[in-house]
Amino acid sequence: MMNRKAILFDASRCTACRGCQVACKQWNDNQGWDYSHTRNVGSYENPPDLSPETWTRISFLEYERAGNLEWLFLKRGCFHCTQAACVEVCPTGALKRDPTIGHVTIQPELCNGCGYCSQFCPFHIPRLNSNVLTGAGKSFKCHLCQDRVSNGQKPACVQTCTADALSYGDFDQMVALGEARAKAVGTRYPAANLYGATILGGLGRLYVLLEEPEVYGLPRNPTFTVAKAWQEIVQPVAEISFGVGLLGAAVAFIIARRHIRMEDVE
Repeated sequence: MMNRKAILFDASRCTACRGCQVACKQWNDNQGWDYSHTRNVGSYENPPDLSPETWTRISFLEYERAGNLEWLFLKRGCFHCTQAACVEVCPTGALKRDPTIGHVTIQPELCNGCGYCSQFCPFHIPRLNSNVLTGAGKSFKCHLCQDRVSNGQKPACVQTCTADALSYGDFDQMVALGEARAKAVGTRYPAANLYGATILGGLGRLYVLLEEPEVYGLPRNPTFTVAKAWQEIVQPVAEISFGVGLLGAAVAFIIARRHIRMEDVE
């Protein structure tokens, strides 16, 4: 029986210390994952985007409210969708939904570098690390510290958050907590809302937002009908075509060999 879990990010409490970014890199490096050094590119955001080595990051959004400039912070990373496009289109099974708590796991050793997950994710989260010379690649993303949560621990980012902006627990409890917090800050931020409770079957990364989702660059109603069509129609046709091609090549080889042997007999 699945006991869905979720991370709740409360934008009203985040101080953008980015301790979660550091914790993510440190923990996953300890598990043997490679990471690269980042650099400042002239903004408060560092690094400037997610990458194969950066699976979570705090984005800084300048926003004008009542004539005053304010900062809106958002922790970006995999949303661990219940209806996950990346899982649906992955041809090798590298991406799966964990049957116990529902997060989307990833096994890079099974990844063939096709990049379908990056193309079809409605949030554009997975990042492909490709070799320029060979063309080989692997996809990477937040896996909700699958090694930690499977042992009853909190994800590293949640564990390190000193501002209490990150919480982790049962999905329904996080939804209730998020709704209560959105209501509590509603007097100051009338547009405050909980994002993700019903989107794509419920997200494993929920947000207490201070403004509408579009202000943060989040889609209000993301879908993945194209991904379903890809999995149910395009991929099977491609596999059949590939099989037919192999069969044709094998038949041609047999005929050619037979022809050569007949010439030898003659």
